[in-house]
Amino acid sequence: MTKEQVPATTSDAGIPVESDEHSLTVGPDGPILLQDHYLIEQMANFNRERIPERQPHAKGGGAFGHFEVTRDVSQYTKAAVFQPGTKTTTLIRFSTVAGERGSPDTWRDPRGFALKFYTSQGNYDMVGNNTPVFFVRDPLKFQHFIRSQKRRADNNLRDNDMQWDFWTLSPESAHQVTWLMGDRGIPKTWRNMNGYGSHTYLWINAKSQKFWVKYHFKTDQGIDFLTQAEADALAASDADYHQRDLYESIRRGEYPSWTLQMQIMPFDDAKTYRFNPFDLTKVWPHGDYPPVEVGRLTLDRNVSDYHTEMEQAAFEPNNLVPGIALSPDKMLLARGFSYSDAHRARLGVNYKQIPVNAPVVPVHSYSKDGVMRVRNVSDPVYAPNSKGGPKADTEANQPNYWYSDGDLVRSAYTLHAEDDDFGQPGTLVREVLDDAARDRLVSNVSGHLLKSVSEPVLLRAFEYWRNVDKHLGDKIEAAVRAGQPAKPAARL
Repeated sequence: MTKEQVPATTSDAGIPVESDEHSLTVGPDGPILLQDHYLIEQMANFNRERIPERQPHAKGGGAFGHFEVTRDVSQYTKAAVFQPGTKTTTLIRFSTVAGERGSPDTWRDPRGFALKFYTSQGNYDMVGNNTPVFFVRDPLKFQHFIRSQKRRADNNLRDNDMQWDFWTLSPESAHQVTWLMGDRGIPKTWRNMNGYGSHTYLWINAKSQKFWVKYHFKTDQGIDFLTQAEADALAASDADYHQRDLYESIRRGEYPSWTLQMQIMPFDDAKTYRFNPFDLTKVWPHGDYPPVEVGRLTLDRNVSDYHTEMEQAAFEPNNLVPGIALSPDKMLLARGFSYSDAHRARLGVNYKQIPVNAPVVPVHSYSKDGVMRVRNVSDPVYAPNSKGGPKADTEANQPNYWYSDGDLVRSAYTLHAEDDDFGQPGTLVREVLDDAARDRLVSNVSGHLLKSVSEPVLLRAFEYWRNVDKHLGDKIEAAVRAGQPAKPAARL
């Protein structure tokens, strides 16, 4: 099909759209805008495509536990949950991204790592993964990425050609795909993987000083993984392997735990940092911002009813408590809308009244009626009022802000010096992985590419990996052209 024959993208109303890839923002690195009706249409429609299971992250499980602060980080945040000695009840949900509720736990896929803290200031939620980066940096591409990993419309089958077609046309995916195709793409258990907030957040202390931060939950059980062969065998013999492992370990009293470490960046550093600190496809090298210990998360109670306490659990990054705020990360800002909108579509507008989602502090809101409202409401149900209804304490709760200006643009242009798409994954391959891990990476990628990937997409895939690392790309092509995956080194 020639360029002239390719139809122009339109909205659902038939109106030509300006971009398939870039949201409307204030300047190239600025916040996204609510007036971007096409972005809103894409996210809102996406959230309503499936009922009742979650659209991504449909297969998963988790447990209750607690988070206890072990170090004093009050100089960085006034959030009650992170004050010295504080112990907070938590809920966690682990998941795979692409598979349906009945899919095997051991498919190669990122693992979701979603947390709910039932704090004394209301619920604080974090949605993350077992990787510190993600496939895309702009929310307009998120729906398309997920669909490329799902089933085809014609034959209802997942399609490696479709996946690699999207990845190779989206070079910003290279960092996450390198993680995915490496050892950590299939953790041995949920207990043997790290969890990352991935996004950059804003912390504010009692003096109103601001810091950019990243969350790293490091497993105390040690990192471990399954080879592709081991994972394939488990997918056939025990599709619920990860869920079973977590449930049984807690039942035995073997409570898994994670140590929370934070990377903390002074507020003004973001302006001149060599990478865009709000780009979800990038990490902050630990040599630049060494992790600081904060506390320990421990899981010690299994759910008693999976449907009410896990399937109906709703995690959303817009659940923020005083001392914690969002950043200019475009994906995070969009998730601030998208997650809560997905819950309204899947569970109903009053989903926060479901016990597992209800805060442990009193609620004094002006929300009224709707499907499944169970919390009593009494007049007045409007604001402002003179009838004794709740009133916002504006003086005590100032907005958390950061400055941004610029023309309205759809662009990925950035002023940060080292913001290319292949630099960090190349560093990961050459400086973090050892020879055995690199061999397994080649084997995993070549094996995946051998499964019905078309020649034009294959050519782009070889170039994609050569851009990450030329030697790696050459080995991948050689293995694919030989018609069999490269043989990985034996596990020690």
